[in-house]
Amino acid sequence: MVDPRGFLRVRERELPPRRPVPLRLMDWREVYEKQDTDQLRRQAGRCMDCGIPFCHSACPLGNLIPEWNDLVTRGDFAEASERLHATNNFPEFTGKLCPAPCESACVLGINQPPVTIKQVEVMIAETAAERGWLEPRPPERLTGKTVAVVGSGPAGLAAAQQLTRAGHTVAVFERDDKIGGLMRYGIPEFKMERAVLDRRLAQMEAEGTRFRPGVDIGTDITGEQLRERYDAVVVATGATQWREVDVPGRELAGIHQAMEFLPPTNRVAVGEERPHDYIDAHGLDVVIIGGGDTGSDCYGTSLRQGARSVTQLDIYPQAPGERADAEPWPTMPKVFTVSSSHEEGGRREFSASTKALLGDEDGRVRALQIVEVRKVDGTWTPVEGSERELPAQLVLLAIGFSGPEAGPLVQQLGLAQDERTRFARTPGYATTTPGVFVAGDAGRGQSLIVWAIAEGRACAAAVDEYLMGDTALPAPVRADAKPLTV
Repeated sequence: MVDPRGFLRVRERELPPRRPVPLRLMDWREVYEKQDTDQLRRQAGRCMDCGIPFCHSACPLGNLIPEWNDLVTRGDFAEASERLHATNNFPEFTGKLCPAPCESACVLGINQPPVTIKQVEVMIAETAAERGWLEPRPPERLTGKTVAVVGSGPAGLAAAQQLTRAGHTVAVFERDDKIGGLMRYGIPEFKMERAVLDRRLAQMEAEGTRFRPGVDIGTDITGEQLRERYDAVVVATGATQWREVDVPGRELAGIHQAMEFLPPTNRVAVGEERPHDYIDAHGLDVVIIGGGDTGSDCYGTSLRQGARSVTQLDIYPQAPGERADAEPWPTMPKVFTVSSSHEEGGRREFSASTKALLGDEDGRVRALQIVEVRKVDGTWTPVEGSERELPAQLVLLAIGFSGPEAGPLVQQLGLAQDERTRFARTPGYATTTPGVFVAGDAGRGQSLIVWAIAEGRACAAAVDEYLMGDTALPAPVRADAKPLTV
């Protein structure tokens, strides 16, 4: 360690400044400014290099966090990039989009603010890109084996890159018109600009990965045809089946799922032509049902479109500002957070449940009938006398995803599904159909981007072993691995 007392010398946690709210509401650029390098090195120097780094336990990728923190403190970004990429194909994705369970498990976080692990990670990746260190790593020789990856989210891309580098010929199929899955059209530009994604896709193409956008596997190409053409198939279609609300008035016009709202807006944000299904919040009272990250994305997007008001409803009570006793270190606690979108205006309401959606004479939504709720014996119970109306001409549903979609591919590949519709698989990612594997949310259910990348890497190792009889690829997690929880 450069300074073994660094965590005592620098006690405060510092992040890069966010651009002024009035300025960032005028565009779709990322909200954070670039962090000063000296400040970043001081923050990395707070890492204790503890004997048992629990950040490893919380990160399914097994990121070598103390190592690259130390290297950044020394100013050796080149070696830090090597150590970072040894365990993570796409550290800028996780650095920008992951909620950082590693920081919740940071040993320093027991009695101080934890190390800014995410920010160090993303700055290493950005520095590597700026200095030309993200060079393609094509295989030295080809194996003659072919693999089809269905789905181009983080799990599919991680599996594809690992298998390409192992020497297999890999094709990634995506039903959308461009590669990237929800990272392409589901994540707002102000959280991660598409140039970051495109930079990695260019690296993968240079290594030999073949991309096939605009192909709906199961319809354009059947599962049987895919198995005939390829030696192995990886299903990484994600958990894209959205959850519904079962309340009177759901049929009214002006009520949309988050993933009906965000993708068309994200297309316009990057300069594409305004699609026919574009949903405009300009001048409207917008209510978002759901208190999670997707709801926050809808929140910031609505404000940028010029909504008259934005309200986000969360059925859960407001979380405490610090760890609850029932969520001890090193688990990831539920604490109150303010996203960049929440800084920009609007309001949040907690312990709020939608009782009905109310319409006008034209059949459009005009308001929500909401009620305050408390959990009694495990059941959400209305608080007497708390009913009221909340005006809304646009209602967005952001209450998560139940599992993968049940399309023709399920039958064509002989995929079994559990009670949550997840595709069944062994701890080694294999299905009961020979040569067919499942990675990411399609098998795990809705989860974090860091778990998707870890599963993609581990699934690639399983596929490589299936094709070659052995593998040198890393397998950071089993398919039945669980997050670090109480």
